[in-house]
Amino acid sequence: MADILAVAQQAMLGLDVELVDVERAPLGLLRVTIDRPEGVSIEDCEQVSKQLSRVFEVEGIDYKRLEVSSPGVDRPLLRAGDYIRFAGARIELRLREAVGNRKVFSGVLRAPEGDVDPVLAQFGLEYEAQPGNVQVLAFSFDDVDRAKLDPVLDFKGKKR
Repeated sequence: MADILAVAQQAMLGLDVELVDVERAPLGLLRVTIDRPEGVSIEDCEQVSKQLSRVFEVEGIDYKRLEVSSPGVDRPLLRAGDYIRFAGARIELRLREAVGNRKVFSGVLRAPEGDVDPVLAQFGLEYEAQPGNVQVLAFSFDDVDRAKLDPVLDFKGKKR
């Protein structure tokens, strides 16, 4: 899998998109997730799909179907740099070890100011422990089991 990830990253260098993840799924599906700050368009997915198809064929990477998509609104935070990039955003965080009998927290991600190594940085998560009681959970990248964006979506739409 590391080889596929490295090949995909190298193939996408000039395409102005970020490789988020590569996953093998059942029945020969190879799922590639891409992102960019202004959002992913269908044209971006098409361009990446064409580029990767050619490169994977040359490199002899076996798959039956290639799927290229955006990470969606609940984008996973997989790399330490993601925590710097998405500072100020609402996230859901699952820790490796419980803090106060709790592993899962939702709140606003805070990152240190300035040029800091994200792997060594101390981050903060502002969460509501009880209604009206906001607390800050300090954590490092190594403390995280998994994390994802957790935006608040309003599906009510326009009232008439």
